[in-house]
Amino acid sequence: MPLPSRGAPWPPIHPAIAADMADWRAWYCANPDRLSYRYRNRHRDNGRFGPGENRPSQYRGGMVGRVARWFWGEPTPLGEKRSNLHMPLARDIARTSADLLFSEPPALKAKNKATQARLEELMNLGMKRTLIAAGESQAALGGAYLRIVWDDEISDRPWPSMVKADGAHPEFAYGDRLRAVTFWTVLAVDGQKVIRHLERHEPGVILHGVYQGTEWNLGKPIDLGAFPETAKLLPARELPIGRRLACSYIPNTMVAPDWDDIPGAAGLGTSDYQGAETFLSAIDETYTSWMRDVRLAKARIIVPSSYLQSVGPGAGAAWDDREVFSAMNIPPTEKQEITLNQFAIRNEQHQATIEELVGKVIRNAGYSGGTFGDDDGGPAVTATEIKARSARSMSTRARKSELDAVGIADVVEVQLILEASGMFPGIPRVEPERPDVVFQDSVQDDIKTLAETAELLRRAEAASTETLVALTRPDLDETAQREEVDRILKESGRAVSDPAMTGAEGDGHAGFPSDGGGPGA
Repeated sequence: MPLPSRGAPWPPIHPAIAADMADWRAWYCANPDRLSYRYRNRHRDNGRFGPGENRPSQYRGGMVGRVARWFWGEPTPLGEKRSNLHMPLARDIARTSADLLFSEPPALKAKNKATQARLEELMNLGMKRTLIAAGESQAALGGAYLRIVWDDEISDRPWPSMVKADGAHPEFAYGDRLRAVTFWTVLAVDGQKVIRHLERHEPGVILHGVYQGTEWNLGKPIDLGAFPETAKLLPARELPIGRRLACSYIPNTMVAPDWDDIPGAAGLGTSDYQGAETFLSAIDETYTSWMRDVRLAKARIIVPSSYLQSVGPGAGAAWDDREVFSAMNIPPTEKQEITLNQFAIRNEQHQATIEELVGKVIRNAGYSGGTFGDDDGGPAVTATEIKARSARSMSTRARKSELDAVGIADVVEVQLILEASGMFPGIPRVEPERPDVVFQDSVQDDIKTLAETAELLRRAEAASTETLVALTRPDLDETAQREEVDRILKESGRAVSDPAMTGAEGDGHAGFPSDGGGPGA
């Protein structure tokens, strides 16, 4: 299927999906101005944050009025400035989701040694940070794309790049199998004129096009060479990858309940915020109310106007402590005295309300409250205790890791195929292989506990030196662990280089001498 035709409506996604993603992006960005603009202009379902106007719909009843009267969509009273506070809980959820998955990057495993070395190099050259960014984006927007890109002026090798879910139009087969996808990037905006670059991925081919249109219309195609960002691109580029795509999609969830009735939306997944937007709004409303109590609770001294000191004819009168006094025109016949006034700050009620709302948002996202708790400085706990306290978070992490593993393996395999095809002659070729994606244990015991466990296994002769090193040094990659095993065996006098003795091809660390020597020898 070619690129869109001239004058196609834009964006090419269902309005309900576009609206939900725009809401989630506003919460994820944690920008009060963006939130305010989004909910004041939600009927437009597009646009960037900026000065918004109060709308008549906000004063109406029914669905229109209810949506418009969300906390961030409420009109600002005339003569007052906006004082709404925002708690960036949504951003914290996205960051925590990415940390649980990728703070310790997954290991890419291959059987071929040269391929394994290339996979480790790939992770060290930037894929780690790409996966962290993808983890945040998929938690916030419901999914993220990984695509293979290359640029001879930047690098002699291709690399994986991340694209957010709201910048693409996917096409799924059988519900959740990505068949094709069109990415778009806005190159320039000049008044009503919008210039977009479209990049369409189909099996074995990538198509590029530049269009000049408006905010809601794609417009007409123009020359690729008219812009430096697209000058070096070909309208169509065939790739030696068979029926594979040079990209993959990683959904945040396998189902999108709110979009089940929308054709082609089942494979998109959904955000961690879905269903919790009202609670996020209520948290900000409660914080704003709390700070209003603080402002109103400033001490005031109420004094009769006759107590004020004259500062001259026509210049009025004043009280010495101008910061806290309030004058009242009390008749001379009334009792005149100085009165102190200060409103109470309902901090306990506000705090309890916020904690209840935060707990509901976190639970809706699939995490345990302890995952977001601060360190209270209590006694040290073991990894087992931490996992017990964060069981819900660990379950969500395991579910997401299953979805991420497939998308990561897809895009890495395509990169290895491209590198082995001769498209990049300046790099050594390795045997293409679909890697196994192994996620690390996000919660580990301290080194003392690991050392004690390793010592017990060594005494029981229940683990090899290679296993013990992997247990106690999970921070090392596979190559570094092999080197550490070699050093240990050499220092202990148990190093063996004969393949017939080790069962390996000269590694000298995969086994032990045939005289019965082992970890406990």
